[in-house]
Amino acid sequence: MSKTKLAADDDKVRLDKWLWAARFFKTRQLAHEALELGRVLVNGERVKASRVAREGELLQIRIDKLVYNVTVLGLATQRRPAAEARLLYSESEESIAAREHQIGLQKAEHASFPYGDGRPTKKARRDIVRFKDSW
Repeated sequence: MSKTKLAADDDKVRLDKWLWAARFFKTRQLAHEALELGRVLVNGERVKASRVAREGELLQIRIDKLVYNVTVLGLATQRRPAAEARLLYSESEESIAAREHQIGLQKAEHASFPYGDGRPTKKARRDIVRFKDSW
């Protein structure tokens, strides 16, 4: 009999493995590092990567500047397609709204940066050298 994609209630799933299976991190190593650095909080507390994930727990996951507040709905031992991974957790409406607001701010900040014209041409490079030498 093959392994099931969802763990049974009595199975134990490490938190770093659950974060990987729920597709918050691309590798288990990245999930492990996030837990060790305190970027993932369980019920508001820092935990070790080896901690067992349980249904109903509240997780606060910080990835770059984005914060996800999720509740664990199911346990998984294997990484499955994204559509199935979304069934493992539910995210609060406030968290979704705050994250979308943060993404909008980041896009606005990025759009306000002046972009250069790319690599200088030979003529522009000569002008830069002449300008620097004139000082």
